[in-house]
Amino acid sequence: MEINNTVLYDVVTTRIQKIGTRSGAVVLVFVGVVLAGIVGMFLADASAYGQYREADTIGVNVRSFDELADRFSTLVEKKGGPYAYEVLRRAQLPPNTDLHLLGHVVGDAMYQQEGVDGIRFCTPDFRNACSHTVVIGALAEFGDGALPKIREACKLAPGGPGAYPMCFHGLGHGVFAGYGYSLPETVRFCKQTGTEAYRNREYIECFGGAIMELMGGGGHDEQRWLQARKQYLTGPLSPCFRDEIPDELRPICLMYETPYLWESSGIDLGRPDPARFADAFAQCDTISKDAQQLRDACFGGFGKEFVPIVGARDIRKLNDFTAEQFRTVVAWCAMAGVQDGIKACVLEALDSVFWGGENDPAQSFLFCSIVDDEVLQRACYRALAKNINTYIRDTVKKQALCGQLPADTQDACVQL
Repeated sequence: MEINNTVLYDVVTTRIQKIGTRSGAVVLVFVGVVLAGIVGMFLADASAYGQYREADTIGVNVRSFDELADRFSTLVEKKGGPYAYEVLRRAQLPPNTDLHLLGHVVGDAMYQQEGVDGIRFCTPDFRNACSHTVVIGALAEFGDGALPKIREACKLAPGGPGAYPMCFHGLGHGVFAGYGYSLPETVRFCKQTGTEAYRNREYIECFGGAIMELMGGGGHDEQRWLQARKQYLTGPLSPCFRDEIPDELRPICLMYETPYLWESSGIDLGRPDPARFADAFAQCDTISKDAQQLRDACFGGFGKEFVPIVGARDIRKLNDFTAEQFRTVVAWCAMAGVQDGIKACVLEALDSVFWGGENDPAQSFLFCSIVDDEVLQRACYRALAKNINTYIRDTVKKQALCGQLPADTQDACVQL
């Protein structure tokens, strides 16, 4: 099956995806990613905007996401992608604005101006939205032959060691839609991305992006997307246990299918009701305890979603999250009702807070500190030790962070 470049181009230029209308809510999302902004003062000193003075006006009186996206596209045309991206980082925006999707809008324009080399202007902000779109643009232009270019572009993706594999997550969104929402074709392409140097993590992340697209995509071709959902979403834990999904992809599939578990439990994706979380968690508990990796992935997906939700979906402010907000995340995780589920949820929430070292590590220490259960707190600190060792490359900084851990995890921080 050949990739449809016209369809794929539509993927990266799609402006809005509305879901949740079945429950009366209209939310702006990009392929299930629940990342959004809130109105308020972003900088205390207005003069801090400097040359980026559009930041305090671009969201004024905006009536829809389409209109806001058009404003950013116009700004890219006038002043270039790098400038528009800096405005996005500073902008005051209306509630429920999908910052990740806006990052894709700017990233798409960046690719049109700069090609693959435009990735050097991207930043890790908005969870690598800009670099995601640049590599999808390369796929749209060059098809299967784009893989060498994509691989080199992903190596230039800004951020720490986690930026390279997550670059392939963004690619997965476009691959799935570009191949007509075919999971077998997506698996085939994503498998080509894996390398021994990264233990095939590119392959895993690529498929994770595709599952995310299945959960909440459809903005460019809703009918084909709905047909794919009808074909693949035949039960709460589908499509992760379908025969065409290789065993090595089942954990990442379960990690990213959380929105569908919520949907299956009657949860409004726009305004999730915590009272229903227990029902959704129960679906993960149907997985055999003999398949612990799969159970952990399923329960862990909830923690990944809880962190943005508790922060009003504004990941720009994660470094300002309070202990009370983190307590809410842990309390929601406790609704899993089983110890392994609670632990998986909490540890995945920690990973979301740490985010490959891109966020202030102090927030991860704060998160672990508010975990009341002694055994679970120790597991949290050990997971934090692993994150520090994996993602912090500066030796001095690593030693300083390791030194802040409880004594019984400090050695592990260095040796993991």
